[in-house]
Amino acid sequence: MSYIKKAVDWIDVRIGVREVVEKELTGYLLPRNINVWYSMGSILLFAFVLQIVTGMLLLIYYVPDADKAFKSVTAIMNDVPYGWLIRMCHAVGSNMMVLVLLFHMLSVLFMGSYKKPRELNWVSGFILFSMVQGISLTGYLLPWSQLSFWATTVATNSANAIPVIGPYLVEFLRGSKLVGPPTLGRFFALHVAVIPAGIAAVIGAHLFFLKRTGISTPPFGLKDSTNQWRGDSYGYEKHPGGIPFFPNFALEDMRSIAIYMACFMAVVFFDPYLFFPKEAFIPANPFVTPAHIKPEWYFLANYQTLKIFPNELIGLSLQGAGMTFLALLPFIDRGTERHPLKRPLFMACAIGGLLLWIGLSIWGHLS
Repeated sequence: MSYIKKAVDWIDVRIGVREVVEKELTGYLLPRNINVWYSMGSILLFAFVLQIVTGMLLLIYYVPDADKAFKSVTAIMNDVPYGWLIRMCHAVGSNMMVLVLLFHMLSVLFMGSYKKPRELNWVSGFILFSMVQGISLTGYLLPWSQLSFWATTVATNSANAIPVIGPYLVEFLRGSKLVGPPTLGRFFALHVAVIPAGIAAVIGAHLFFLKRTGISTPPFGLKDSTNQWRGDSYGYEKHPGGIPFFPNFALEDMRSIAIYMACFMAVVFFDPYLFFPKEAFIPANPFVTPAHIKPEWYFLANYQTLKIFPNELIGLSLQGAGMTFLALLPFIDRGTERHPLKRPLFMACAIGGLLLWIGLSIWGHLS
């Protein structure tokens, strides 16, 4: 132990590590009524790092070539030691990361944590949500299976409904008139370099905004659950008498991550093909169109919306309007009340929208 203390003393003299620990860990106070929903951000950060690690391991054997991609994925699954485990962790992890992200956004919505002065927190989080969807869509094509090929064909073809620029946008996304080798190259570059770098940058901005505004106090169990920030000048939400982040809430974060990992590994080991239809194991064939191609579960509502309307432009416009409304919600909802049960209009709209999304997803799955 004396050697550890000497090492810490040596580092402390040079960079003041004890001051950093006091300021950012043991002295960083959180609200006493903080709940488990505040751990969703830590779970997401852990899930993103796991995706980066498994993705880098897959890159050792994956070949981003239309003639070799499917064979390389098959070799990873069958020939590379524990390759199946790495690939399953990456595939299951992408789906579970989206699920946790949805839970995180719902908790922020229902606790009113997006309200002034946290508009930038919400906007950066919404950008992250969009980027995660983008990285999932680009990664979907990389195995070069029947499922990925035709799902990408359908997804990119949706842009064709946009007036004037639609055909040019489709060709830009694909790199050619049809989905082919140029599309695989573009999606590969986006998936492994461009979007991950963007996500890392936006995560940094999101954490910066969080640190500058302070953790929002949960509205539950308070006599006054209105937004306490009233001024027009910068203010940091302090929590005198609160609990320290370390070790109190850090242990809560670790427990939440452990529960997430238990669920994650349960899927990987007991139902690894939950997210893999049979078309995912057939090499891509541009000349054979499968009878039923559907996107991942988190795109099913979008898919069904486009099917409902005879004109794809109407469906795309409605989806765009919905996404824009969500992105600008902090600037639309200017009320001071944060407790969900004291916001009946919000509750009706939020629950109605959630049920609509679930209903469209189930409809899209069964149709």
